[in-house]
Amino acid sequence: MLRLMSAAVLLPPMIFAIWAGSPWFDLVLIIAAGAMGWEWARMTLGAEARPLGTWALAGACAGLVAAVALDADFRTLCLLLIAGSLTAPLVSGFSRGKMPWLYTLGFPAIAVSCACWLWLRVMPEGRETVLWLMGVVWATDTGAYFAGRAIGGPRLAPKISPNKTWAGLIGGMLSAAGIAALIAAFVHGPSLALALLGATLAVVAQTGDLAESALKRHAGVKDSGRLIPGHGGILDRVDGLMPVAAVLVLLTVVFGWSLTP
Repeated sequence: MLRLMSAAVLLPPMIFAIWAGSPWFDLVLIIAAGAMGWEWARMTLGAEARPLGTWALAGACAGLVAAVALDADFRTLCLLLIAGSLTAPLVSGFSRGKMPWLYTLGFPAIAVSCACWLWLRVMPEGRETVLWLMGVVWATDTGAYFAGRAIGGPRLAPKISPNKTWAGLIGGMLSAAGIAALIAAFVHGPSLALALLGATLAVVAQTGDLAESALKRHAGVKDSGRLIPGHGGILDRVDGLMPVAAVLVLLTVVFGWSLTP
């Protein structure tokens, strides 16, 4: 019930931000990037670490996303990304972190994924693309949960996430394919091609989920944070959303992908 109540409170503002676009969607992503940076730092540095590390990563992630939202030029963005990536190891060492190499990965992982979501929103048909992609990931999580509970069977990655099964993965892929095709019908997109892409992105989303589970297991924590009652932290809710945006941006840049022909 607590999970449902949290979702009921958070989902409408998120949908509004996606629908309205800038500045609301930008603001949501800037805040989310800062919160994810904070959670990542707390997991990789440990509670005994100095506050510098947590504030530095949170500020760096939020700062780069803000620069993208403010339409900074490519050179400036590259300099910010390089500066953040080079500074992270120094901050981790000064903060006496327990997992400095994982702390260093937090900045590019969080900032780049959030920047990709911003880029998707401002592209042609950005609103529909973002809603389609989020629908695919949410369908993946829902399908994987119910298929895993109903069917069970062999574990997908027992040493990382014992509750995930191959049946859950297949259920998530089928659910994602179905939602992708359904949304495609409304926006007059190629249903079969988008269904196949949805199933592929379901695998990407599950990979992101497993990666965050591995990070938490390595850090010895159950949840990334306590910000969302019943759900844990921001990272716990968006671990599947983080990699799919980067993959879709790559497909768009390299192959000229779009939601509709």
